[in-house]
Amino acid sequence: MILATLILILLALLGMPLFAVIGAAALLAFSQADIDLAVIAIEFYRLAEMPVLLAIPLFTFAGYVLSESGAPSRLVRLSQALLGWMPSGLAFVALVACALFTALTGASGVTIVALGALLYPALIQGGYRENFNLGLITTSGSLGLLFAPSVPLILYAVVAQQLGIGATVTVDDMFLAGILPGILMLMLLGAWSWWYNRHVALQAFSFKEAARAVYAARWELPLPFVVLGGIYTGYFAVSEAAAVTALYVLIVQLFIQREISWQQLPRITRESMVLVGAVLVILGLSLASTNYLIDEQVPSRVFATLKANISDQLTFLILLNLFLLVLGTMLDIFSALVLMVPLLLPVAVGYGVDPVHLGIIFLANMQIGYFTPPIGMNLFIASYRFKKPVMQLYVATLPFFVILLAALLVITYWPWLSLVLVGRG
Repeated sequence: MILATLILILLALLGMPLFAVIGAAALLAFSQADIDLAVIAIEFYRLAEMPVLLAIPLFTFAGYVLSESGAPSRLVRLSQALLGWMPSGLAFVALVACALFTALTGASGVTIVALGALLYPALIQGGYRENFNLGLITTSGSLGLLFAPSVPLILYAVVAQQLGIGATVTVDDMFLAGILPGILMLMLLGAWSWWYNRHVALQAFSFKEAARAVYAARWELPLPFVVLGGIYTGYFAVSEAAAVTALYVLIVQLFIQREISWQQLPRITRESMVLVGAVLVILGLSLASTNYLIDEQVPSRVFATLKANISDQLTFLILLNLFLLVLGTMLDIFSALVLMVPLLLPVAVGYGVDPVHLGIIFLANMQIGYFTPPIGMNLFIASYRFKKPVMQLYVATLPFFVILLAALLVITYWPWLSLVLVGRG
């Protein structure tokens, strides 16, 4: 068993696909415990029965279609027309545009590539310093992970529901819980942007340009109201809102604006579903592995060990943040969610942490981990996109890292911020 485990670890380090490593580990564990291997297929069947799971492929598909269309440029133009007159308005435009786009696509790396080409030259032309621009675009893309309809929010709710530990966690709860922490992060970065760029001249507000920008984005503007309004008024379930969003985006892009051709559609569909397929395979195998760990009482043993050495919630949360920051530099958010939440949730509940609050702490850490030196994924994406040395990206993102770290501490130690809109504050 030990030899087989070491071989699997070696294969993972050599680049073996994560789902294959997890699947092999699950099969090995169940085989050693004399448990019928059909339990893995049963877990996939149980997963497929969850109605909310439909939201993941539908929102992902809609996000990919939008990223291939002219929506990013219209979103930037609209934000600049409405907010550009403010002190450091263009910087705030970049923050809001990146956050909204990541919320729709669920991938901050895609945001850096898609919006970077629009925002970086505009910021340079507006008189903003190069390192500030690099740091802003590299870090602000990940903020959208806390805003609906972010796929990681949905995925956390799915995993937590399957575990059934502690208070109930729904997708609606996670959508609401992310609003205030996400706004806090945006406001802190906005305040820093204003202070750092107070030398930049203001731009005059133009009603004419604002009207034109609103008209140009007239087909994108209804999307937040469809998703959030439909869900919170009770008119749509989350999966129904996802279906309406995907259909709406498809009709607009294919038949009205015609920015996506029929020839492009198979490629976009394939790329989006490859991502979804990878996430769902990892999720199904991880939940099967989780059942084995629960049967073997691994979470309770971990909790007992921690409880013997850590007596209070405060210390536990400090260690949790440190662990998740490191994890965020090494794993993509989908893999981290399905691998670590089943282990961390029972332990956190044992320390009195609300499952919804844990989800926001988890996602806030992961989004900061994306640009945490030395191996944060977004640092290398930005380095490639803007043709800049990665060491320059380290320096450029440092102020933003410190500010978001401070926001993370507020989110962690002030649960009210995450729970008040859920009705648990």
